Amino acid sequence: MGRWLDGRGELVVHGERIVHGERDGFAVPLEVPLEIATSYRARTRGLLGRDGIEGALLLSPAGSVHTFRMRFPIDVAYLDRRLRVIAVRTMKPGRLGLPRLRSRHVLEAEAGVMEGWGVRVGVRVEIVVG
Repeated sequence: MGRWLDGRGELVVHGERIVHGERDGFAVPLEVPLEIATSYRARTRGLLGRDGIEGALLLSPAGSVHTFRMRFPIDVAYLDRRLRVIAVRTMKPGRLGLPRLRSRHVLEAEAGVMEGWGVRVGVRVEIVVG
């Protein structure tokens, strides 16, 4: 944890993932390509103007998001200061997400992928830069 700069890294998901509709425990954490947006400009742009994203986007700090002017639906995971998932929602374009009081960071990805990664309430994630 700590302060990150705009750039790239990896999202490491600790827990279990969903494979073909069934839970599949795994000993090795899942690693997902990650874009990091911490500056005001990068957070404001987010996924606007894109047709998709490979992996996920971390907005930090962030307590809520919107999908106005977005081209595709997204999964949104709200993280507390310890990088534990406190809520996961799927949002269609043109929506305003409710602020989460304990949220310090937000992960965004294409709709449907977070379930497969095992990102759900209570799961801890890790951000690796370098």
